[in-house]
Amino acid sequence: MSEESEVEAEKKIEGGEGAAGAAHTCASPGCGKPAKLACPTCLKLGMSTRFCGQDCFKASWNDHKSVHVSPDTPSAVFKNYKYTGMLRPWRVTKQRTVPEEILQPDYANHPGGESLEEQKSKRTMPGIPVYSEEEIAGIRAACRIGREVLDIAGNAVAVGVTGDELDRIVHDETVKRGAYPSPLNYYRFPKSVCTSVNEVICHGIPDERPLQDGDIVNIDVSVFYNGYHGDLNETFLVGNVDKDSVRLVECAYNALSAAINASRPGTLYKDLGEHINNVVKAAKCSVVTTYCGHGIGKLFHTAPNVPHYSNNKAKGTMQKGHIFTIEPMINLGQYRDVLWPDNWTAVTADGSRSAQFEHTMLVTDTGVELLTGRIGEPADRIVWTREKFQR
Repeated sequence: MSEESEVEAEKKIEGGEGAAGAAHTCASPGCGKPAKLACPTCLKLGMSTRFCGQDCFKASWNDHKSVHVSPDTPSAVFKNYKYTGMLRPWRVTKQRTVPEEILQPDYANHPGGESLEEQKSKRTMPGIPVYSEEEIAGIRAACRIGREVLDIAGNAVAVGVTGDELDRIVHDETVKRGAYPSPLNYYRFPKSVCTSVNEVICHGIPDERPLQDGDIVNIDVSVFYNGYHGDLNETFLVGNVDKDSVRLVECAYNALSAAINASRPGTLYKDLGEHINNVVKAAKCSVVTTYCGHGIGKLFHTAPNVPHYSNNKAKGTMQKGHIFTIEPMINLGQYRDVLWPDNWTAVTADGSRSAQFEHTMLVTDTGVELLTGRIGEPADRIVWTREKFQR
């Protein structure tokens, strides 16, 4: 936007043009006051951004104007798309490559990224896989690599770091360990990791947008090593994050913790949703119902399905040797989600923020072993501290 346009925008908002009758909260970070004054450019773009008054509008302008036009918007498919929140897509760089000597999953070179083995398993697999000691050792090794890679990527999170840079780090560190980044070309996903910022629930495509002070970002790392997959993710606080976002991230972590604590031989998979819901309800957040945890091992996604909400109809009972993920996606606002035109990026329908944590776990005699647990921490439980995720 030109300097002249900025001045015109300030005049319009000062005069109250674009006032709305619906209830809104001021978009200025940390304000939280009721807001009716709309930025005129946002109105033209179909955005619901509001400010409480001229002072907040002026103070937020340098950051706010970046949501109007991204010079690196990747595709015409976003033209006239009505975004639910403040985030916009930026340019996505060229897909990275993996050395031929590294063992790759069956979808790596498929033109549509289809996993024929997964499709076959849906027709022929009789139930939830029970893994042998040899298979468990293979999955454990993949999960250890995933843990190491996520720790490195998480430590790189900072204001100004782009999603593309996080993708480069994850890709290079995965390949360095002789593994394949599982998301790469999976049903044509274009990058080696998912980076989900602010209102993005999951499957965010890493692009050249720099992280901003006050953002939250989820990094979802999956690796394929010697024929086995491992999967985990964490949400990080970037700089000065508002209280509601901290509450959200803590809620997502504690929701996963509650589900882990309930996991042991004899537990019904469908019951985990109730444990998660109890934590989320107490924190006045909501649980996304579209996406769920899953079995993992030789296949990226397999039985069981692990929903995160109450009164679901998941099948199966935990028994020793089962390996699966729990990965509740928690929203500050309503639970509903919508998909961006890239057919991957899932965002909250109301533009509120979303957070997620994920572990891959093995059912043991008495509980679960967190195959993706943090190095040096207990292998069967997680405990929230903000310091782990503050950047």
